[in-house]
Amino acid sequence: MNRYTIIDFETTGNSPKNGDKIIQIGLAVVEDGSIVERYASFVNPEQRLPPFIQQLTGITDDDVKDAPLFEEVAPELLKRLDGAYFVAHNVRFDLNFMNAELDESGYEPFSGPIIDTVELARILLPTAEAYKLSWLADHLSITHENPHQADSDAEVTAELLLYLFDKLNDLPIVTLHQLAELAARLYSDIEVVLNEMIEQKQLVIEPEGNFEVFRDIAMKRQEELKEIEPMKEPILFEEAQKDLADRMAQIIPGFEVRKGQSDMMKQVALAFEQNQHALIEAGTGIGKSLGYLLPGVVHAKNTGKPVVVSTHTIQLQEQLLQRDIPFLRDILPFEFGATIIKGRSNYLDLTRFEQQLYRVEDDNYDTILTKAQILIWLLETDYGDVEELNLSSGGKLFWQQVKSDAAVSANHRSPWFSRDFYHRRKRFSMNADLIISNHALLFSDLINEHQLLPAYQQAVIDEAHHLEDIATEFFGVKTDYFAIIQGFVRMGLKDGDGLYGKIVSILKDLESDVQEYKVEIDAYVKTILGDLDELFRMLHRYVQKNINRSNEIGRLSYRLTEESGPAWEAIQEAAHRLVFYLKDLDKVLKKLEKEFDLKEDELTREQLNAAADFKGIHASVLEELAKVDYLLLQENNNDVKWVEIDPKGALNSAFLFSRPVEVGTVLSSEYFGKKKSILLTSATLTVRNSFDYMVKRLGLEEFGPIVERYESPFDYSEQARLMIPTDLPMIKDVSDAQFVEHITDAILQIARVTRGRMLVLFTSYDMLRKAHHRMKELIEHDELTLISQGVDSGSRVRLTKNFKESDEAILFGTSSFWEGVDIPGEDLSCLIIVRLPFSPPDNPVFQARSEQLKESGGNPFMELSLPEAIIRFKQGFGRLVRSQRDRGAVFVFDRRIISTRYGRSFVKSLPEVPLLKGSIEELVNELDLWL
Repeated sequence: MNRYTIIDFETTGNSPKNGDKIIQIGLAVVEDGSIVERYASFVNPEQRLPPFIQQLTGITDDDVKDAPLFEEVAPELLKRLDGAYFVAHNVRFDLNFMNAELDESGYEPFSGPIIDTVELARILLPTAEAYKLSWLADHLSITHENPHQADSDAEVTAELLLYLFDKLNDLPIVTLHQLAELAARLYSDIEVVLNEMIEQKQLVIEPEGNFEVFRDIAMKRQEELKEIEPMKEPILFEEAQKDLADRMAQIIPGFEVRKGQSDMMKQVALAFEQNQHALIEAGTGIGKSLGYLLPGVVHAKNTGKPVVVSTHTIQLQEQLLQRDIPFLRDILPFEFGATIIKGRSNYLDLTRFEQQLYRVEDDNYDTILTKAQILIWLLETDYGDVEELNLSSGGKLFWQQVKSDAAVSANHRSPWFSRDFYHRRKRFSMNADLIISNHALLFSDLINEHQLLPAYQQAVIDEAHHLEDIATEFFGVKTDYFAIIQGFVRMGLKDGDGLYGKIVSILKDLESDVQEYKVEIDAYVKTILGDLDELFRMLHRYVQKNINRSNEIGRLSYRLTEESGPAWEAIQEAAHRLVFYLKDLDKVLKKLEKEFDLKEDELTREQLNAAADFKGIHASVLEELAKVDYLLLQENNNDVKWVEIDPKGALNSAFLFSRPVEVGTVLSSEYFGKKKSILLTSATLTVRNSFDYMVKRLGLEEFGPIVERYESPFDYSEQARLMIPTDLPMIKDVSDAQFVEHITDAILQIARVTRGRMLVLFTSYDMLRKAHHRMKELIEHDELTLISQGVDSGSRVRLTKNFKESDEAILFGTSSFWEGVDIPGEDLSCLIIVRLPFSPPDNPVFQARSEQLKESGGNPFMELSLPEAIIRFKQGFGRLVRSQRDRGAVFVFDRRIISTRYGRSFVKSLPEVPLLKGSIEELVNELDLWL
């Protein structure tokens, strides 16, 4: 019987070395699957508690002043740790503190077995969004009464441990064996626990679960591909729409048909029927997903041809797949098939994973952890899609070795072929009425001639205001030092071992004379790696010398136009040399691979797979080589090229880019011209109530598309206020420091009225960072919490989640926060737009497009800059009111919205919302009364 002592400490800070002390102990003992003992005590640290710690924990100086010293409670701790595992959530933190205090009190440090519940949760809950104790407690419905109090945290950690052990115990025996193989390299000492579970399981017949074991790997039984009967008679759209409304009225009390949604459905059905392209702007709250899904399904059933639905964000894909499509299935009186398909590299390749699983001798910690995560995930996943996994940055590197890849992945001869995730998705999509995809995949399909999606003639492009940007990026080219070097690392050429070492030793065993090739390859690689490093250092220096203003993500960006001079000539010479040597290396590698082809009959399956892997990565290295050639040595009139550097990064951290200046013509001829009916929809497609800008940019003019706007059903006159302070300076009239001072003072005044619950949108990362630092000083003694993109770590989704979970929070964001962030209800009461979102004039693509417009006699400001800014502004405004119950104010700190002629265009593009002007003080008082 094992004994587990779960411990949590609250402390005065993070470092015992710097004199930080324990101020509270919480402890729970687990035996036989339940908590058998608890212990808690404050501890006198003999120092004052920092205000931050008092705020975080709720523990005050009064709580600890009469508490025992650590040396007095140490015997209580040691008694409960005797013969037990030391368990904690982030065990190294608590263990370091305890051992430091034990040492100071004259006791021996603890040296028994340990378990880290963070590590265990990462492995056993591989799809969890986060591994913080509070998040896990919420996710697993464990009551957590006082987060950041040691007794409550220890209790919750004990409950978490019991949950994780139950989950371990439910795993198939084959998975437990594999985890036991990996366990020696984990922080937690769980080998004994795993071996005990294996012994117990061997005594009984394993019950059948929802899994199968194939080639010694357990995975979830995959759903069978269900053939859906074709319709005997066509479905009448009007009847399907009426069925939907009737059933919804039965399910949802007080349901009323939304006119906007109903009209949109009819319009989509008409566009599909008449083979016309259409642009539909559907205001927030219309319910546009159902607005296109119902007519899409009906059309697909009647024609026997799929309708593709493409989104820009993963969140919308998830919403369609998990909420809207199941809802339609429940309500409609006929069956339909719907599936999702993404780009190939999103899917796990089981052949490659099987090979990697048993190679552990060279694995680092992150790789071991990721293998363990994937073993658990295989018992849960239907899709094998990496988006489901919460991987560390090292785990993402390992993914590169096991993802599906056209050059090396499961082929018809592989035993895994029938279970291969990617090929299953393709088979499902061949049988589906609705196929959910993303914009990038639509474009890769154009280039690859329908390798992924089945042939289709009708599609819905949701979040269509992104289409031009995505197409521009997709038809562009980019590379950097790391992208190229990664290929060499994956091939094993950088260190001369790995895959390359394996290939050489296989050929030596087969008595091939490879020594001559090896000498040549090693020499070329050494030269290339040196040249590569030097080329990217030169690019870094070149940009640093020529530019000093950072872009919105904090990089320096330099557009390449008609470069000349000794420094540029040296860069081109280095690029020529690199391309030359890479071509020579390519020839020798092909000779090495030819040796393999000659010996194919003598090779094992694993050796054949290693050779295929090597060839596949070799091909991708050649692709990166072609990019360097194109970006630095070729001319193309329709392209804009530039270099970005990270001023604080390594001296070779330069990034090369090329984008087409004009994509409308490509979209017109290659996409819209080849499809019968494409519906483009979004909440923001019009500028000043006109679709002209979008029609022109996307190359749709010659098709005469249907255009329709459906207003939001929300009552903006009641639910929102647009507030323009008249006493804030214009940015060009003051220094950056003065501007930051004015806006942060204003933000604080507003935040005190709204109690945080505020999103502040910046157009420049540099400005955001400066405002963050000043704001931190201002709110030091306030209850407010500040969360800032790029300053606080985490993705947009993570930062938004932290914001929702924090009381009285202010969230600072740049470009990606202007849209796709959904914070309904009480969590968001105020939106501040610091500046009107015009593209920075030095953005290379924007510059090139402006020049092209000028040359053809156009007005770049009115035809490009202003419409683009209005669409982004509308997206930003749309963050505030997300439901019928939301109320809030939008502050615009940029007076140009009321002081210029073009400023009125921004206001005109919004719904009817009351506009108030005045000093910050007047507006804050007004807001206080209104809220």
